Amino acid sequence: MAKKQFDLIVFDWDGTLIDSTGTIVRCIQAAARDLGLPVPDQRSASYVIGLGLQEAMAAALPGLDPGHYPRMVERYRHHYLAKDHELTLFEGVPEMLADLSARGYFLAVATGKSRVGLNRALHGVRLASLFDATRCADETFSKPHPAMLHEITRELGQDLRRTVMIGDTTHDLQMALNAGAAGIGVHYGAHPAAELDALQPLFSASSVPQLHQWLLDNA
Repeated sequence: MAKKQFDLIVFDWDGTLIDSTGTIVRCIQAAARDLGLPVPDQRSASYVIGLGLQEAMAAALPGLDPGHYPRMVERYRHHYLAKDHELTLFEGVPEMLADLSARGYFLAVATGKSRVGLNRALHGVRLASLFDATRCADETFSKPHPAMLHEITRELGQDLRRTVMIGDTTHDLQMALNAGAAGIGVHYGAHPAAELDALQPLFSASSVPQLHQWLLDNA
């Protein structure tokens, strides 16, 4: 099938390819509890998913003494490392990625995770070989700054106008807009559907199989 619009498809990781939103929220809340800090509610904790860890903690608990944020990051990592081996890919993700790769698309990941965290996750689910490039928040500017997409396209020699960013948060879609790339939202992750759709993505998917089919028909 001839490609229609895109050569490069970039995915967010948490909440887009792997079912981790609930775990991340609970770990942020547990980190705050450990330190005797105000515990962010589910909406506040889920909103920061996709940001770099330092930025995420500052957004989840605004107004604290800045000295608390590194301690929040440390406690968050403690809780998350105890749980991340239990996380699973959304149904249909391996098949979708293998199919897109076989059809000749470049595939990449742009994530708020650390490099160590993403590498561990990719090897844990045996997907590392399917991606042509990856960028993490501890290597460059955090979303929604466009740097991740700029760097991925430069590395792979691709055109941002033929690049699409797929994610479950407004941070992902705003990064795409900031970079001059297209965006696709997924409604099964961290941010409410209405907030994603307000950024006018090309498409909004309610499941991985629906996303896969749209990409086959339109990308």
